[in-house]
Amino acid sequence: MLELMIVSNFSAAHQLRDYGGKCEALHGHNWKVEVFVKSPTTDKSGMVIDFIEIKRVTNQVLTELDHKELNKTSPFDEKNPTAENIAFWIFGKLSERLNSGNVKVSRVRVWETDTSCATYSEE
Repeated sequence: MLELMIVSNFSAAHQLRDYGGKCEALHGHNWKVEVFVKSPTTDKSGMVIDFIEIKRVTNQVLTELDHKELNKTSPFDEKNPTAENIAFWIFGKLSERLNSGNVKVSRVRVWETDTSCATYSEE
């Protein structure tokens, strides 16, 4: 299995509901997002998918979050905007747009800080 990875980022504020700690207050992060795409084969040019395409689609998805107050942005107006839920949401959006044939989004990792991240995969 071949796996590619790109890194992107966005800046956004959030507050955690029902948390009981200081993160219940509105605060912001410079989020780092790692996107992993896999395939058992390459195309005739020897690529799984062009890195440029993964980055383009990822940046389109992240535009929906960038410089937003996540708690006021769907689906996080109802779902707690945790790193876990954000990773799940990004995975779903990217899968809709990138999955085709043998190419599949395999996982998404969202870094809230330099030392804390959440990963979502369906494996």
